Amino acid sequence: MMAKDILRGHWGIDLLAVTAIISTVAVGEYIASLIIVLMLAGGNALEDYAEGRAVRELRSLLERAPQSAHREGNGATLEDIPVAQVRVGDVLVVRPSEVVPVDGRLISAIGVFDESALTGESLPVEHRTGDGLLSGSVNGDAAVRMRATATAEDSQYSRIVVLVQEASASRAPVVRLADRYAVPFTALAFLLAGAAWYISRDAGRFAEVLVVATPCPLLLAAPVAFLGGMSRAAHAGIIVKNGGTLERLARVRTAVFDKTGTLTQGRPTLREIRVSKDAKMTSGRLLQLAASAEQYSSHVLAASVIEAARTRGLALLTGHLAQEHATQGVTAVCDGHAVSVGKPLFIRSTTSGFEEAELDGGQLGIYVGVDGRYAGALIMSDPLRENAIRTLAEMHRLGVRETMLLTGDSEPTARHIAAEAGIRHVRADCLPADKVAEVAALGNRPVMMVGDGVNDAPVLAAADIGVAMGAKGSTAASESADVVIMIDDLSKAALAVDIGRHTTRMALQSIWIGIGLSVGLMLAAAFGHIPAVAGALLQEVVDLATILNALRALKPRRSKRSGANDRAPAPDMRRKQPS
Repeated sequence: MMAKDILRGHWGIDLLAVTAIISTVAVGEYIASLIIVLMLAGGNALEDYAEGRAVRELRSLLERAPQSAHREGNGATLEDIPVAQVRVGDVLVVRPSEVVPVDGRLISAIGVFDESALTGESLPVEHRTGDGLLSGSVNGDAAVRMRATATAEDSQYSRIVVLVQEASASRAPVVRLADRYAVPFTALAFLLAGAAWYISRDAGRFAEVLVVATPCPLLLAAPVAFLGGMSRAAHAGIIVKNGGTLERLARVRTAVFDKTGTLTQGRPTLREIRVSKDAKMTSGRLLQLAASAEQYSSHVLAASVIEAARTRGLALLTGHLAQEHATQGVTAVCDGHAVSVGKPLFIRSTTSGFEEAELDGGQLGIYVGVDGRYAGALIMSDPLRENAIRTLAEMHRLGVRETMLLTGDSEPTARHIAAEAGIRHVRADCLPADKVAEVAALGNRPVMMVGDGVNDAPVLAAADIGVAMGAKGSTAASESADVVIMIDDLSKAALAVDIGRHTTRMALQSIWIGIGLSVGLMLAAAFGHIPAVAGALLQEVVDLATILNALRALKPRRSKRSGANDRAPAPDMRRKQPS
């Protein structure tokens, strides 16, 4: 391996190591040569293990991709065909909870789709006749008809797969940390060895100097430190896939965040209860009636309303005559009251005295009517994570100079969340290809992208460091990322940067310790004070000092300002709610 590197023009620690082996054999110091070979073999093996050069696969993306479609034939009969056989203009039926197989346009009057995997939008999106549909989005609770506008190969989901492949292939390889110091160290070693040989007229002196100059500290310091940093990160619930990632983390200058499920909690929650001034009830009673009616709805927001009521200790009432009005709302008789819950137009048409609530960015109103009169509104939002502001402040302290919010959500919602988090740069309404382009255009590098979901997979692969919130994110995002946070804790992103900085500092410190001790031994060997075998053994002492110092990367640095705990909490075994 070392010989191949030399032939390819890598003149550094490999050249020095090969020369040391040859020179010791030439002067008959076979034991010293054997010791050098063993040390080099161990160092290379450790480096390969620490780097973890595993090939990332896109298996999860391919498994999730639609495999079949329901095409309308003559007489409105349905035939199941492979998705690859869908042609532009085909009329397809998408059943409840099925993935849209190809890009198309809605033929049915109305449809509700979960596009979170593509755009990051946490709330279901309502489409009407003629609206475009994206492959990879999930249909709601009613079957819909659509007309294909693209083949499977040209649809949105397939483009995501291609983007991940291209972005992964285009990333530049990481240069080993030790290589930066290899050339000057090698030149110094050859200079001292040559001078010792010339002055003493003894060829053995040349070998003795090169034995103690064997670059094991350079070979061992970085891999051991990076292995320690990766172990420390894993203990904190952060999976770092290779040592080069830790080195890049230490130099991060721009941090880019997805919104839904990354900066926010990824699930709509109740922020405020606004009771109409004409309604003679408390906010708790309004929530209780609304949640009781929502028991009979399959809408994603219904679960959030029910959870809010249970959190406040409100008992759900038994209802009857319940009826769900697809995509609009639900009605039910609860505790003798006719309750209707849903969208503004639905409540306006079923009640009197309706007043539409004023909403801030990122908010959504669920309106409630009781006994034919407007009763109030439940204000929902996907709130900022509690530790988001602290995490961003910690990243700034660690050297991250620019932050950006990159999301598929609407502009008002994105700017509202960015303002809360303290992020100045915002790019909204982004599809996966737009995200990749935005990250590629950033100038202050390295760039770290933090996200989750299939829609983030391409940009995680395109960024210098991709960080996937693996606890709630998709496997596709985890496969594309360099760092996977196994715990649903945003502060771990800042901790990953901190670990990268600490680990790289320990690696550099260990390298300089090794270089300093080796230079001292080279000078002693140049004057004939260290025989070859003794030099090889002393080099082992240098290696030991280097390794012990590099292992300090396992220990957290002492800082009272750190924004994240270095210990991973016990995993939550409760079933995750869908976001």
